[in-house]
Order: sequence, then C-alpha cells, then structure tokens
Amino acid sequence: MDMDFKQLGVAIKAIAEEKNLPEETVQEVVEQALAAAYRRDYGDREQEVRVTMNLNTGDVDAYVTKEVVERIGDGDYEISLTDAKLIKKDAKIGDMIELHEKVENFGRVAAQTAKQVILQRLREAEREIVMAEYEDKIGTVINAVVSRVEGNICRIDLGKAQGIMPRSEQIQGERYYPGQRLKVFLKDVERGFRGPQLVVSRGNNQFVEWLFRAEVPEMESGAVEIKGVAREAGVRSKIAVASNVPGVDPVGTFVGGHGTRVNAVMSEIGEQEKIDIVVWSDNTVEYITNALSPTKVSKVVLDEERKRARVIVPEDQLSIAIGKSGQNVRLASKLSGYDIDIESDTPHERETFAEGVVETTELPKVPKLKKKSDLENSLLEAIEEHGE
Repeated sequence: MDMDFKQLGVAIKAIAEEKNLPEETVQEVVEQALAAAYRRDYGDREQEVRVTMNLNTGDVDAYVTKEVVERIGDGDYEISLTDAKLIKKDAKIGDMIELHEKVENFGRVAAQTAKQVILQRLREAEREIVMAEYEDKIGTVINAVVSRVEGNICRIDLGKAQGIMPRSEQIQGERYYPGQRLKVFLKDVERGFRGPQLVVSRGNNQFVEWLFRAEVPEMESGAVEIKGVAREAGVRSKIAVASNVPGVDPVGTFVGGHGTRVNAVMSEIGEQEKIDIVVWSDNTVEYITNALSPTKVSKVVLDEERKRARVIVPEDQLSIAIGKSGQNVRLASKLSGYDIDIESDTPHERETFAEGVVETTELPKVPKLKKKSDLENSLLEAIEEHGE
C-alpha cells in the first residue's frame, strides 16, 4: 500500500475544513508524521529529519541534518567535508548541514504508520482547539441544542463540540428531546477517548446564579450580590442576597417589579421550581431565621463548636418550618452552613440550655393554650377534681 501524496494532500485539506482546523496546524501534523515515515524507510529513528509537503501538488521534500566530519563513521548522521563543500562552499568540520532529498514514495508499513499518526494527531489538534475555545467559557451559561437522549444521559450540541448532561446535573422532572434549545451551565471540559467532552448542567447552583445575573443589572455594578444558593433542582431553591448600597432593597431588586425578574428565571428553570429570596446577614441567628422563611421563629440556640442550631417555632409553624419532606429545613441548613433541628414551642423548651450555648430571642414566660383540645383537657381535669 504505497502512499499517493496528491490524494493525501486533498484529503488533508478536506479534513482541515471539516474539523475547522487551521491549515498550518494540519500541515505541521502531516509533516511530522511524514518525517517519522521517512526515518523508518530511508534512515534511522534518531535522525534529525524535516519534511515539507505542498498540499496542492502533493510534492514531498525531506531535509536530513548531518554533521560535517573528516572521516565518515555513520552515513546516516555524518557527511564528509568534501561532500559538504559541494552543498555549502564555506562548510567546515563540526558544522551541521541540511541535505535535500526528494521523496517519491513510502513503503507499505511506513505509509500505514504515517496515516495512523496523522489521524491521531489531527484528533489531538482538534481537541486542543476546542479546549482552548471552551476553557474560557467554563463557569458561564451558553446556548445549546439537545442532540439525543440516551437513558439517563442527555447529549448536547454546543456548536463546535459535544457536551453531556448526566442525570445528576439535570433538573428533576424536566424532559428533554432532540432539537430542543436550552441554556446550560458549562461545568468542565473532560478529555475523553473520542475527543474533548464538555460537562454541562442545569441542576447546579451556579446555573440559577447566572440566570439572575442576566436579569439583575445591579449585580454587575456591585450594588447587590448573591451570597449563597441552596438548591434542589426542579423542586425549590433558596437564595441569600445582600445589598452593598444603603437604601437598596436586595430582595426587591431580585424579585423585580411585579415579580418580572424572578419570573424570568423561573420560566427558564421551570415553573414547578419555587424560589425563595432571603436577606443574607453576618449575624448567624438572623441569617438562620431569614433562611427558614416563611417560618415565624421564636428562638434560635447556636452550638458554634458543632455548627448546630436548635430552632424553636410556634406549634402552628412547625410543618412550615420543616417543609414538604423536610425540604425547607434542609435548604436552610445548606444555605446557613449549620445543621438545624426544628422544635415546637412547648414548656420544656424554656429550660436553661447547656453552658457555652448562645441563647437568642426570649420565649413568653407563660405558655398560651393555643389548641381547643388543650382548653377542653384543662376543663375536664378541673371538673374531675371538684367532682370527687
């Protein structure tokens, strides 16, 4: 299987166009592979060989570097002074001379090796170009199209590269179909066997943060900022926001007039995902209280050492504080960085807490009978006592 250089030149140009690779990059790859093939067929593996190829005509020229010596020991590496002077008149002992050789063909093994090397190197070159292009976009939101869905993995077309969105990065309950246009967060670029593979997400915290960045221009100016995000994609998100400018309401800024800004974000992530926007505070007790919104909190007891917080709420607020399947308290824990235990407001909670624990808001000294059943029980007890 000899190598048809002209045909190779045409194929290389086609590959360069198809892969969107610069022709110089492709030519460099080809010339390195042909140099290796030349060394295999005509010289020695350690020889210094430079090969050039004209992609239009298919002409291949080899340039072998040899050292000028008085007496030749190894013809692959050395040239006599007499022969060197025919190429370069002022040649002297110790000079390195480049000898030009016209290459008409390679043997079967060398040709096969060269083709394999060229294809492999072109894949690597393509990978490097894609890596360079998308590396700058890691940590940003980009537009994409769903190419196909394979079980739990959604394959995404990002233009010049393919991306994958694993189940763990998808929004719970969201359905994907080929041709669907989506916004995705570029998490990482992985070097895979088939080329560079981009890992994208719609279910991570940064995706929501970036969507708000697009809707809230005040974030760019630094007037407001997102301090923390706790998210269960497709179900609920809690976002802690702060204002750096006196008089600017951070929650109002993120919600927007008539809820336009928060609604724009929700329309992208799906209406089923609820978004709570709360005020961040450097006071832990205040921050935990805000994070548990919309719950009314009676008392927060911190254990700084173990990063735990006991939160006492009125009995009628208990289910709100915990949330559906423990969701509200779970997200508040993620947001605040404290393990939160919710307890209802009962006489037992008014006992003194362990030393070293910070107490906050005071509970009422006298318990209030809130439920009808409590009142009925008290009356029954009083009647039984006097009835005897």
